[in-house]
Amino acid sequence: MEPFSSKYYHSFCNVYLFLLGTSTALNLKVPSELIHGVKGRPLIIPVEYSFNTTVCEIQITWLLNKPDSKSTLLVTAKNRSVIPDLEYQHKVSLSPLNASLLIKELHTGDEGEYTVKVTIQGKHTESQSHKIQVTVDVPVTKPLVHMEPHLGAVEYIGNLTLRCSVRNGTRISYHWLKSGVNIEAGSRYSFSLNKQMFFISPVTKEDIANYSCVVKNFVSQQESEPITPNIYYGPYDLTVNSDKGQKGEVFTVDIGEVILLFCSADSNPPNNYSWFQRFNNETVVITRGPHFEIKAEKTAQRTAKYVCCAYNNITGKKDETQFTLVITATGQEKLSQKGSSLPSLAVITAMSLFVIVSMVIIFLWKRCHPHKVIKQKLYSGTQSDYVRTQTFSGHEDAMDDFGIYEFVALPGGSEPSKVSSNKTVSSSSSAQCQDTHTTIYEVISHVPDPL
Repeated sequence: MEPFSSKYYHSFCNVYLFLLGTSTALNLKVPSELIHGVKGRPLIIPVEYSFNTTVCEIQITWLLNKPDSKSTLLVTAKNRSVIPDLEYQHKVSLSPLNASLLIKELHTGDEGEYTVKVTIQGKHTESQSHKIQVTVDVPVTKPLVHMEPHLGAVEYIGNLTLRCSVRNGTRISYHWLKSGVNIEAGSRYSFSLNKQMFFISPVTKEDIANYSCVVKNFVSQQESEPITPNIYYGPYDLTVNSDKGQKGEVFTVDIGEVILLFCSADSNPPNNYSWFQRFNNETVVITRGPHFEIKAEKTAQRTAKYVCCAYNNITGKKDETQFTLVITATGQEKLSQKGSSLPSLAVITAMSLFVIVSMVIIFLWKRCHPHKVIKQKLYSGTQSDYVRTQTFSGHEDAMDDFGIYEFVALPGGSEPSKVSSNKTVSSSSSAQCQDTHTTIYEVISHVPDPL
């Protein structure tokens, strides 16, 4: 038995010499000195070693060091023979080629400091060891955020507390986000020691946002559903607008038209609105609600002053704005005034045109037919007007002969001659004319004045 054992030992050394050749030293590498494992899952603790020397034996040993207990031998391997500790034989296994340790299912008790030791024996015996810290964590579950008071807080008066809770998880760290951005401590923001609670004191309108809690450990991370705190504030930015697109402090409306006014302000909860009218140093409540409808009536007073008041029942604050309504004469009133002036204007225009046309016609008729005017004057006189004549002998005064002469034939020989001139006609001439008809010369001393 002894010779056989010695022969077997020398043969084994020759095999290692053939495979490995010559080297200078043993090299043991550990990729990480801290490994985070998940409870209930397998874990591999990776190790690598190499050497370049004549070796006949290789020994690998794994130990577990716990803070509250002594070191425990887990497994050992000599050459290619693996010998686990009886307590861990169904729990761990070893790969002799690289000395890595496999833990088949992690438990909380498996957490601790693991030590791997590799020893080679050839001409000389050499060994190296490394320590690896292994943690075992439970993955965190999705957290929930609770707000106190859950009904909300009043701006500049109340405070808010947000608490983050998680059902499962170990070594949990808490983080708070506001609209997706990490929150840092400040004048109004503070945290508990482990940041599980977040405090806002006092609250303002700017604190209205989506808050979420992020919980994580070495092996997992979860974020809660966002929560928005209820903060009572306002009213702010009170304005009055109209359905006609007007806004500001002055509104215009035509007589007979209807204008719808809207009063609005930023507030939580929504405001209670009241409308007032001010006149003669008095204020009268007109209506309540965010809308106010006004019909512009025809009155002596063309402007009216109104006030919209917004009141927040929770904050106890109020705000008001005053505006002026101007009733203009455009629209139906202007149309009625224009309609009433049209008939009188038309009458005046027609009469003026009639007078102008008549004057033009008379003027043109007298210019074109002057003899008809003279004849009308002759026939309108009596016979006695024609008999009254004056005897003249020549041209005593040339100015008396100036005028327009017209020959007029008067029918009937029995009628006496008509002479309306200042000159006397001889009896012989009169006798000659009486045989057939009477001839009369009339001197018109004045030309009719033009119109």
